[in-house]
Amino acid sequence: MKSVKHWINGALADGGSRTQEIYNPATGEVSGAVAMATAADVDAAVAAALAAFPAWRDSSLVKRSQVLFRFRELMYAHRDELAALISAEHGKVHSDALGEVSRGLEVVEFACGIPHLLKGGFSEGVSTRVDSYSIRQPLGVVAGITPFNFPAMVPMWMYPIAIACGNAFILKPSEKDPSASLLMARLWQEAGLPDGVFNVVQGDKAAVDRLLEHPDVKAVSFVGSTPIARYVYETGTAHGKRVQALGGAKNHMLVLPDADLDLVADSAVSAGFGSAGERCMAISVVLAVDPVGDDLVKKIVERVDKLVIGPGDDPRSEMGPLVTGPHRDKVASYLDLGVSEGATLVVDGRRTEVLGGAPAAETPGFWLGPTVLDHVPAGSRVHTEEIFGPVLSIVRVSSYEEGLKLINGLEFGNGTAVFTNDGGAARRFQNEVEVGMIGINVPIPVPMAFYSFGGWKSSLFGDTHVHGTEGVHFYTRGKVVTSRWLDPSHGGVNLGFPTNG
Repeated sequence: MKSVKHWINGALADGGSRTQEIYNPATGEVSGAVAMATAADVDAAVAAALAAFPAWRDSSLVKRSQVLFRFRELMYAHRDELAALISAEHGKVHSDALGEVSRGLEVVEFACGIPHLLKGGFSEGVSTRVDSYSIRQPLGVVAGITPFNFPAMVPMWMYPIAIACGNAFILKPSEKDPSASLLMARLWQEAGLPDGVFNVVQGDKAAVDRLLEHPDVKAVSFVGSTPIARYVYETGTAHGKRVQALGGAKNHMLVLPDADLDLVADSAVSAGFGSAGERCMAISVVLAVDPVGDDLVKKIVERVDKLVIGPGDDPRSEMGPLVTGPHRDKVASYLDLGVSEGATLVVDGRRTEVLGGAPAAETPGFWLGPTVLDHVPAGSRVHTEEIFGPVLSIVRVSSYEEGLKLINGLEFGNGTAVFTNDGGAARRFQNEVEVGMIGINVPIPVPMAFYSFGGWKSSLFGDTHVHGTEGVHFYTRGKVVTSRWLDPSHGGVNLGFPTNG
């Protein structure tokens, strides 16, 4: 079985003796063990990053860009290997894992333009022979704490920009699927990144807490559940750090009566069940405005019945297992809860056949097929709580106004979508909905890397979103310089009060 270690100062590191098992979600079998960092392991990584920071900070923008270009090419060349690691430990199918890598590489490509992204402003002659200009400088040692559902893409939301801006970076990936982090570390080294600029500490809350408390860590980025995001934000800021913490979601799709229902059904199934619903941008609730509900549910069920559920390394599979047994059990518990709350269980994912013929509930591994709950009562737990699995809830509403009110009344404000052929209705929706990322006839509105990703309300703690221009600003601090270079003929003393003239 494999042993997954830390990566500190350009080399694998054993760290302390505590480990945690890694599972193959498709079989439920243990596939390896990952080292769990102690405070001393985190301190070693921070010390390596702190030592490497000054030289990397002082390297030219052109050199940084060249390293990023090489890293991009190496990541592209190893994308199949990286996707295979993701499938083996997370469970998502290979094509989905490849898509994850591709979306992460968009941020790397954006960061390759760092010479342009860090350009400041210059004003000549703001006063007599006085000029002013702005510059942005790196923070120092920064850290990223990332979730299990995107072990390659979410770290790539963070470290390419942080490193391009001149910082040294420490990644704390999920202990559930940690192997991708080490492959990315080796590729950074091969690309020419100096040792210590990128480090990986595996682990759990002990590692997180030390990163949040360490005086030499200047900023922390986090993606995960809302309770942990709130904890990271409050703890990190209490220790003087800059923090961006992205939390949970309950993304709704509002379907107006004039929408193309075939497009809606395709989109709802794709957005609800891709990556087994383990996406913070998954559509988990469809708000069907009367009278489209019955026809829409019929079309959704027709598509769900054709989905192929199987191991991530089988090319026939369209959806894989969930990441762990406890998580699968938690998600499955919402099926009976939904029925008890008054919903109709239209498709029971426990009965879905996995490739090989057995129902999901009877197959070794962490299986739960696509599930559809209809007539879900508005405000019920199934409607409002983040399930983070392949459970699609259909809530019937009588009007646009009722649907909008339900979305805006939620705790979360990550992503949403509206499906309509009415441009005026779509424009009204984008103006009135209280959500950070909006799709118009687009089910998963994850922005391109040159825009920024992040939600509102309890889906984001902190002032800045990830990647894009906001990402550059998060990993840098601004300075404004006012300078006077005296004319060689100048002389004399003037004790008068200085004025701008």
